[in-house]
Amino acid sequence: MNAFARAFAVAGLLLCLSASSALSSSGRASTRVLTYRSPQALQTLLSRTGLRIERNLPALHAVEVSGGTVGARPVARYLSTQPESTEPAVRDMYSVDVPYEWQYTASRVDQVPDAVLRAAAKFKIAVVDTGCDVRQPDLAAKSPQVYSVVQRKNRSDVRDFYGHGTFVASLAAGSVTNAEGIAGFGGDARLLCVQVAHSDGSISDVDEAAGIVYAVKHGAKIINLSLGGLEPSALESRAVRYAQRHGALIVAAAGNEFHEGNPIEYPAALLQPKGSDGRGGSGLSVGASTLKGERAYFSNTGSYVSLAAPGNDVFAALSGYSDWSPASLPGSRAGLYGFSSGTSFATPEVAGAAALVWAANPALSARQVAMIVKRSATGRGAWTPTLGFGILDVAAAVELAPTIAAEHVSAAKKLLRRVR
Repeated sequence: MNAFARAFAVAGLLLCLSASSALSSSGRASTRVLTYRSPQALQTLLSRTGLRIERNLPALHAVEVSGGTVGARPVARYLSTQPESTEPAVRDMYSVDVPYEWQYTASRVDQVPDAVLRAAAKFKIAVVDTGCDVRQPDLAAKSPQVYSVVQRKNRSDVRDFYGHGTFVASLAAGSVTNAEGIAGFGGDARLLCVQVAHSDGSISDVDEAAGIVYAVKHGAKIINLSLGGLEPSALESRAVRYAQRHGALIVAAAGNEFHEGNPIEYPAALLQPKGSDGRGGSGLSVGASTLKGERAYFSNTGSYVSLAAPGNDVFAALSGYSDWSPASLPGSRAGLYGFSSGTSFATPEVAGAAALVWAANPALSARQVAMIVKRSATGRGAWTPTLGFGILDVAAAVELAPTIAAEHVSAAKKLLRRVR
């Protein structure tokens, strides 16, 4: 049995009213936070309403405004009816100086229709990782299925002593409706935590393959692999093909070794093959970006990168069994939360986004979901070796999803007419 070590990859006009009236940290008058699609759209609205910018967060396409006609019809006409998030890490990030869950807004998950977030409950995301601390509120609210391939006596013991899997799982599928902690990217998607690592974080290709097969057999449509190694494994490759044959989409981390030779990582390069320059492939290989919309300094680059997602200083749930450093979260009553960096943590954001794309169009195949996520990223069809097709744009992906079946039907009709 050829087992080898796998490592975890750590290291328009105004669209919505993201926060209702609130006092800023400096005690200013009542303000609101508005998110916008483009600087031009923002200027148009400011000129029409007399609003004043109190604070500008261009990386998030958001401004804190006061005065003018806030709440009046001239403004309301340009705002969507998106419900305000109840999760403290999203709700309160604008009223303090710490951009807690900046990744949620930067990826425009906050602009996904509520109906799509609810419809994601039809889909299951498997996090194949170090385990999960299912006591943490954002995971407990999902009542996740759990299974360990490394615990022989008690397969339901997935306690996460390393901490990695809990962080990943909360980003992929943490509850968006429990008014606690963070908001996962997958809306109401169900969660399956498959522990494939020992308490020190080490796993083998056998562990990984067993975890993938278990996830597929237990209904996972999306499999998150925030792990990688520098050499492909025949067993790993077989497990990936098994998942693909059964209609599952695999999302994997591109790696954090840019300053250590920028090697090619597997299984990511099995999904978006080396030399593909983002074309085709059977899954998604994910790099990491920053709040400024740039490649994170550690994120690997190359022809096997599909796209990037926020992965530098992102905020998520921590395992109480690990020694990760917690951060205080205003408005939170329970749970542990903190910041960390790595393509490991960009990857589950894409996995969650995939669930929302499928929720928007359940008729899609796994390859179509991957194509939509790439096509809708900020590169808008242009690929680079640093960020692939750009940075994840969840709202754009969800908006594009229902059109794909129509595209294919239209193409089929044209082909039929030519044949006739």
